[in-house]
Amino acid sequence: MAIKLNVNGREVEADVAPDTPLLWVLRDHLGLTGTKYGCGGGYCGACTVHLGGAAVRSCQLPVSGVASSAIDTIESLAERHPELVDTWVQNNVAQCGYCQAGQLMSAAALLDGNASPTDADIDAAMSGNICRCGTYVRIRASIHAAAERRAEGGSA
Repeated sequence: MAIKLNVNGREVEADVAPDTPLLWVLRDHLGLTGTKYGCGGGYCGACTVHLGGAAVRSCQLPVSGVASSAIDTIESLAERHPELVDTWVQNNVAQCGYCQAGQLMSAAALLDGNASPTDADIDAAMSGNICRCGTYVRIRASIHAAAERRAEGGSA
């Protein structure tokens, strides 16, 4: 069945079963491999994308349920949140890097809704994202730095 989607601001179509998880449509049918498969149960956050601006787990969403929503993936993040990507790199957040797409997407959704998050806000927003390398302190520092840059109106 052909399902039309709006992904990263583009209209695309995928010929898939309606119950196919969005994650597999993004990766296998649209070639957007930045979104990662982690646990398959929505617990680790590696598959996080934005659906209408909200951070969601794409491994748990049947593609038929998201056809009318704007979907943004990690591939579009540098364009929308350059300050977040910059601070992530500057703070050497990624070690193995596997969870980072989901981490960044959750952080971006937080900053879109809260321009000046506290440590508690960050911890709550990021609690569904697991980093096996344990870079949580650097993640929090990067989110604070990105929020400061956004407030100053810069991204470098």
